[in-house]
Amino acid sequence: MNLSEVRNAISEKKICVLIPTYNNEKTLKRVIDGVLDYTEDIIAVNDGSTDSTKEILRSYSQIEVIDLPENKGKGNGLKTGFRKAKELGYDYAITIDSDGQHYPDDIPVFVEALLNEKEDVLLIGNRNMSQDGIPKKSSFGNRFSNFWFWFETGIKLEDTQSGYRLYPLHKIPKKYFTPKFEFEIEIIVRTAWRHIPVKNVPVKVLYDPAERVSHFRPFKDFTRISILNTILVTITLLYIIPRNFVNNFKKKSIKRFIKEDVLESDGSNRIKAFSIALGVFVGFSPFWGFHTLIVISLSVLFKLNKVLAFFASNVSLPPFIPFIIAASLFLGSPFVHGDSNIFSQELNFDLVKNNLLQYVIGSFILATSASAILGVATFLFLNKVSPDKN
Repeated sequence: MNLSEVRNAISEKKICVLIPTYNNEKTLKRVIDGVLDYTEDIIAVNDGSTDSTKEILRSYSQIEVIDLPENKGKGNGLKTGFRKAKELGYDYAITIDSDGQHYPDDIPVFVEALLNEKEDVLLIGNRNMSQDGIPKKSSFGNRFSNFWFWFETGIKLEDTQSGYRLYPLHKIPKKYFTPKFEFEIEIIVRTAWRHIPVKNVPVKVLYDPAERVSHFRPFKDFTRISILNTILVTITLLYIIPRNFVNNFKKKSIKRFIKEDVLESDGSNRIKAFSIALGVFVGFSPFWGFHTLIVISLSVLFKLNKVLAFFASNVSLPPFIPFIIAASLFLGSPFVHGDSNIFSQELNFDLVKNNLLQYVIGSFILATSASAILGVATFLFLNKVSPDKN
């Protein structure tokens, strides 16, 4: 795209450029001047800077400037900018850091990528963190972030930490819970949970230690990010994956669900059978309340099919619980000299409590036996109806 086409597209798609800044007086002017080559639709958020940032911004009468009285973190600055952008009628915001690591001449990359999409999308600049000159701690932090983003959303990206992004303003969440660097993780995960595509686009990056001022505090911010990921993973396991599974099931007929989510799901027939076996084992195990967390975690650990494992773990649905308890107590009785005549007694939690060891042993016997039988049966069934292609 030539410059005129980029300018026209920015105007037609109602795109603004959002620049959050805090004490980056050495690089701020260069960033703003570079962005002005493409558009004057700029919102700069001065997050309580104590250097000459305010004076620099005052020299640009053509851009929107927001001065915050005190520094509250990058996340707070971005949230403030997003609100202002929507008030001014913009549909998209390209965010660019003011520390000089991003090249404004990559703005056309985001614009062209947006034009090529048929739906709203959140774009993140891929800085190619493996190139020479990238600090090792930054490269490690990015790989760490990429892994947890994939775990929480199922989307594989090469760069999830870049601040050079294009946000669809009317598709991102309206409320947030984090104010600092971890905000940029929260927003992409929660946007992906809303079924908005999140993709990388290639951008250049400059790490100049003589000019660049980073406000990332390794221990404090890494701790905050780790706490956030712990919360997001818990929500993923206990709510997002079950929600997606149920919604996917509701949208399809049983025949279509079996065909697409079982027969044509990821993995060989052996992997699918192991996934079913794992789900059944966990479903019959005595870890009530933690079945989803355990089955998804083990599926990820052993690289099994999470959907099939979760589906199979629901053998312990409420209507089946009395039968599972009865069978577990019956199978466990020979090993602890317990009462095998449990079918003549009332099945309740007091019975389990009074025969806990008998129940635990029996439940593991039931889980092991049922998972082995159903795993083998699944493998034979799949090999018959949909043989693996060599």
